Amino acid sequence: MSGIIWAQAKYEGSLVPYHFEFDETNRILRCRLDGRVTDEALKEFYRLAAEYAAQTDPRAAVADLSAVTSFEASPQTIRELAKFAPAMLDPTRPRCIVAPSPKIFGLARMFEIEGEATRPNLRVVRTPEEAWAILGVQGSQFKALLGK
Repeated sequence: MSGIIWAQAKYEGSLVPYHFEFDETNRILRCRLDGRVTDEALKEFYRLAAEYAAQTDPRAAVADLSAVTSFEASPQTIRELAKFAPAMLDPTRPRCIVAPSPKIFGLARMFEIEGEATRPNLRVVRTPEEAWAILGVQGSQFKALLGK
């Protein structure tokens, strides 16, 4: 894929690519996960998302889990992450999690409910199109952020 820098981490023998891209016009940070997601991979992704949010100061963010092939993160980890400070600190800024599979959708909803006090504008959706509609974006031009 052209225009994407892959910041990769290795967990339990599997390579988990993270994609962080930014749309400067709409000021949207898009974070995507591909492949196998474990507790450790999800925690690292969350940490990196916070770094990129601090770097770009987005008005909105999208975490896209559409390309995840195996989601092995535990409900305990989801609850733990929901208790952390939000990756994007301003609670008024909208954020979406794209979670097409039933299992990931359910765990993302758990994250949404558990973190409702600090992330009141978080929405879990099934498609990227739903996320763009919530954010009021019709066209976006994402550019890759350099890997950490």
